[in-house]
Amino acid sequence: MIEAENLTRTFGSLTAVNNLNLHIDKGEVFGFLGPNGAGKTTTIRMLACLIAPTRGTATVAGYNIQKDPLKVRQSVGILTENPSLYERLSAYENMDFFAQAYGVTDLAGRRKRIQELLEFFHLWERRNDKVAGFSKGMKQKLAIVRATVHRPPVMFLDEPTAGLDPQSAKEIRDMMAELSVHEKCTILLSTHHLEDAEKLCNRVLIMNKGSVLLVGSPDELRQKTNEKPMVEIALKQVSSKILKTLDGVTAAEGVKQQENRLLISVKDTATATPEIVRSIVAADGDVLAVNALKPSLEEAYLKLIKGGEKQ
Repeated sequence: MIEAENLTRTFGSLTAVNNLNLHIDKGEVFGFLGPNGAGKTTTIRMLACLIAPTRGTATVAGYNIQKDPLKVRQSVGILTENPSLYERLSAYENMDFFAQAYGVTDLAGRRKRIQELLEFFHLWERRNDKVAGFSKGMKQKLAIVRATVHRPPVMFLDEPTAGLDPQSAKEIRDMMAELSVHEKCTILLSTHHLEDAEKLCNRVLIMNKGSVLLVGSPDELRQKTNEKPMVEIALKQVSSKILKTLDGVTAAEGVKQQENRLLISVKDTATATPEIVRSIVAADGDVLAVNALKPSLEEAYLKLIKGGEKQ
C-alpha cells in the first residue's frame, strides 16, 4: 500500500529525511517511532503530498507522489499535530464540511456516512455541540473520524495522543484499533509514545536524525537489548533446597532472589517456565504466582536511539 525508495528531504543544509526505503502492506498498522526532530512528520508530509521530496520517490495506494499527487491526496486521510477543526461549527457541521471537501457530493450518502462514523465512535450524541466546547481528547477523536469520512484506503496519524491525559490517550488508542478493523485501512502512525506502538502496530520503524535505525516488530525491537527474558516466581517461602535445585536446572541461566520472589533469566519463557516450576514444586516449594517478563521496550528503544546518535 505504501512504497518508498531513497526518499529524501533537505531544508538548506539540514537533511530531515535521508534515503528512506519503506514497504507497508495493505491493512497494516505501521508505526513511526523516534524523538522530536527525527524526521517522522516530514516523511508523512511527503507521503501525503503536502511537500515534495528533494530526491527519491514513493507510491501511496498505487499512485506516485510526484506524478499523481491529487490522486494520492484523494486516497489518504490525515491527522496532523493540530486537529484543524472549525470550533464555531458543530461536530456534525465539521464532518459535513470536510466530507464535501473530500468530494463526497451525494447528500444522502454523506449523511449516512457521517452518522455511521459518529455512532460507531460514540460521538453521535454530541453531533450538534460546538467543537469549541469539546475537550482536547474529544477534538482529537473527531479529527480522526473526520479524516476517514471519505473511506480512504490509507490513514496518516501524526502524534494522535500527544498532550493527552492517560485516560484520553487510552481512548484514542482504542479508537485507532477499532478504526483499523472497522475501516480495513492501512494506518501509518507517527508517535514517540512506545505504548501506542506496542499496543497497535504490527511493525515499527525507528528513526533518528532523518535516518532509519530499525524496521521490525515490537518484539524484534526488544531483541536489540542484550537482556534475556525472565520468569518471575512468587513463593510462600524461598528455601535453600529450592535454590540448590535450580542450580541444576539447565533452563535457569541465572537466579536472583528478592525476598520471597525469584527472578530467573532464561532463553525462552515458553519452554523454560514449565521445567522451572516443576523443579520448584519437586523441591517442596509453594508457588503463589508465575509471570513471564520480557525485556523493556523502552530500554531497547532508548538504546537504539543512543546508538544512532553515536554513529
